[in-house]
Amino acid sequence: MPAGSGGFAAIQTVAPSLGVELTPIGVRDASEIEHGITDFARFPNGGLIMVGPGSSVTLHRDLIIRLAAQHRLPAVYSSRRYIAHGGLIAYADDPVDQFRRAAGYIDRILKGEKPADLPVQAPTKYQLIINLKTAKALGLDLPPSVVARADEVIE
Repeated sequence: MPAGSGGFAAIQTVAPSLGVELTPIGVRDASEIEHGITDFARFPNGGLIMVGPGSSVTLHRDLIIRLAAQHRLPAVYSSRRYIAHGGLIAYADDPVDQFRRAAGYIDRILKGEKPADLPVQAPTKYQLIINLKTAKALGLDLPPSVVARADEVIE
């Protein structure tokens, strides 16, 4: 996970209370990603949380998923598209809900409200998506309670 992202800062704030040590990995190019994940995988009990800048992480999505599988690293991603391509778990805002909420804003604007007067809204609905095929390939037995909570399970 790259050090400059807001997602990393949020995780960095909580990590010490959970006894988790964070190791940022650069994602500027494929070589940096490959070296970073390969070096990180040398340590036991590791996992990836992908929270990086959308463009560089998305550009190298398949490489990141392949390296996580190759090094048997469980990984959590920020979008369903990673899980559809073989990633393990995604916890992300629900894009359909975001679009629905945006439609309400458009309605208010078309009825005369000034956009500058509307409050900024953060996502309120999140999705948990699990790829059980990837879990099996990694040798992970996910607790049934976690699988039951998932909004979508890919088998």
